[in-house]
Amino acid sequence: MTASTRPFKVLGIQQVAIGGTDKQRMKTLWVDMLGLTQTGTFQSERENVDEDILSMGKGAFKVEVDIMQPLDIEKKPAVHTTPLNHIGLWIDDLPKAVEWLTAHGVRFAPGGIRKGAAGYDITFLHPKSNEEFPIAGEGVLIELVQAPAEVIAELG
Repeated sequence: MTASTRPFKVLGIQQVAIGGTDKQRMKTLWVDMLGLTQTGTFQSERENVDEDILSMGKGAFKVEVDIMQPLDIEKKPAVHTTPLNHIGLWIDDLPKAVEWLTAHGVRFAPGGIRKGAAGYDITFLHPKSNEEFPIAGEGVLIELVQAPAEVIAELG
């Protein structure tokens, strides 16, 4: 298989998501000590998450560090049980990527393409494969994020 047959391109790292039980403690490190800037917040009962969106860098080179705690520590998804919760990758054509990857045996987590915390269309590759879909994140949850035009222009 050559890259020319793949109808999409991974452009770069969009985010790293870190989970814990106390978002304020993580904020002390990432904002107060390391100097990242908070650019937003996000809460979702469906995803059981209370999240602060931090960033470093500029333009196409900006990377989010999302610090997350569960809304309810007893419910799933348990965003705090894996400290490095997931990594997000910029994708130039998310629908084509999902179609192609699915056809080639990649397992996606439930939920399909939807708006993510930062307002971009997102979907997740499942961390575990199964018989039907033998390719997955091998223990790592991977978020695919539709890159906006300016990121595609810079990194594409």
